[in-house]
Amino acid sequence: MTVLHPGHVSLQTWRETYRGAVPSLDPSCAPGIAAGAAAVEAILARGEPVYGINTGFGKLASVRIDRGDLATLQRNIVLSHAAGVGAPMPAPVVRIMLALKLVSLAQGASGVQPATVAMLETALARGLIPVVPCQGSCGASGDLAPLAHMTAAFCGVGEIAMDGVRMPAATALSRAGLQPLVLGPKEGLALLNGTQFSTAYALGALFEAENLLGSALVTGALSTDAARGSDTPFDARIHALRRHRGQIEVAAVLRTLMAGSAIRASHLTGDDRVQDPYCLRCQPQVMGAVLDLLRQAAATLVTEANGVSDNPLIFADTLESLSGGNFHAEPVAFAADMIALALCEIGSLAERRIAMLIDPALSGLPAFLTPRPGLNSGFMIPQVTAAALVSENKQRAMPASVDSIPTSANQEDHVSMAAHGARRLLPMAENVVAVLGIELLAAAQGCDFHAPLASSPRLERVRAAVREQVAHLEDDRYFAGDIGRASELIRSGAIVREAGAAAALLEPMETPP
Repeated sequence: MTVLHPGHVSLQTWRETYRGAVPSLDPSCAPGIAAGAAAVEAILARGEPVYGINTGFGKLASVRIDRGDLATLQRNIVLSHAAGVGAPMPAPVVRIMLALKLVSLAQGASGVQPATVAMLETALARGLIPVVPCQGSCGASGDLAPLAHMTAAFCGVGEIAMDGVRMPAATALSRAGLQPLVLGPKEGLALLNGTQFSTAYALGALFEAENLLGSALVTGALSTDAARGSDTPFDARIHALRRHRGQIEVAAVLRTLMAGSAIRASHLTGDDRVQDPYCLRCQPQVMGAVLDLLRQAAATLVTEANGVSDNPLIFADTLESLSGGNFHAEPVAFAADMIALALCEIGSLAERRIAMLIDPALSGLPAFLTPRPGLNSGFMIPQVTAAALVSENKQRAMPASVDSIPTSANQEDHVSMAAHGARRLLPMAENVVAVLGIELLAAAQGCDFHAPLASSPRLERVRAAVREQVAHLEDDRYFAGDIGRASELIRSGAIVREAGAAAALLEPMETPP
């Protein structure tokens, strides 16, 4: 069981939650939650207008709501804001979103009842996944529409997936032995306000990018051997002079991956080539910059994940309700844009290595990596596929954070677009999976032509894993299945595990809150 300590949840804990761990809340949060709920009642008892508690919302904040209508007010905000469209969110992302909301509410500053927090915790424990449309948030005033769908499900409205089966929310709650939520003052707004949708998507993409970065170092090292490239550009002295942490660490991983390669040893002397193409030679510089960028995004996201992004915020010690703008997701939007750039460059450099390997003028290998070019097309079209995917990612990588569109009758006149910026990342990551899968096949094929010389022990384990799934390409065959199997080796992290060395690179990305 993964324990959530609000304000101090590590990136590793979010990673485990995304990968399927069931989180529970630190019991020490209970007094703070109860104090926040009591503070809401005390504030109400004063009879003053307080935004979100006894007023309308957004542009309607000046409308006073009678005490007898407060429960209806909270239910109405949930139902009216459940206006999302599009495909349902992936279950792992919903799981992180629920855990993020749980951590935010458990800090006591949202004024929700203990029973409401318990509902979220129980839903996570019992595998209840609200069906939440993925489109409809502009990333300011909170991720209102998706969080409204999440909340509506716990109120018995909408749908919940249980054991992978979609059903009416009320049915799922009943089967789990739960009663639908009855929202008290402030609770509907507290559940809807926040950046949890955007942050969940961004965290999920960060964890996918982590695996892709490690996988790209493995495929890049294997491509270097396939092209009989030099490991001199990975010499530690070169990178020490430039001083970038990521660059230094990437170069060290590449050296480790290629250590003991008989292919490399075969052309240490007598090789007329002076320098390799940038796609081989500049791997530490490019991938090191990617690593540094992902670490920066990770630092932002782990801070956001531990924060409270509700509005208004309840301060139980002074019985105050303060309105602010913590729901504005600009930090998440910037982090998502960083991850988009990183994903784009991982795929872009890999595609250039594929193009290099199929070109005999650059690689010295048979044209298109086939023994009989002309009769066979070999890797001609897989490279085209990789190019198409890379270009698609380039189009998707335009910063979302520079866009804004006024909403709510200009009350919400600047929005972050973090939701869109984060939501695009998982499809981008999946494109990179396929590009790296194609490079994995091309690099393994290229090394085949150097037999009986072998690559390094680490890279030979990778090649063996590939050959267990995909045979050497002698003559043209149906290629899609090969790409699918190689892509699964990337997606599952199997390539990083087989290589061993790259996994060590990823641990420093851990950023303590």
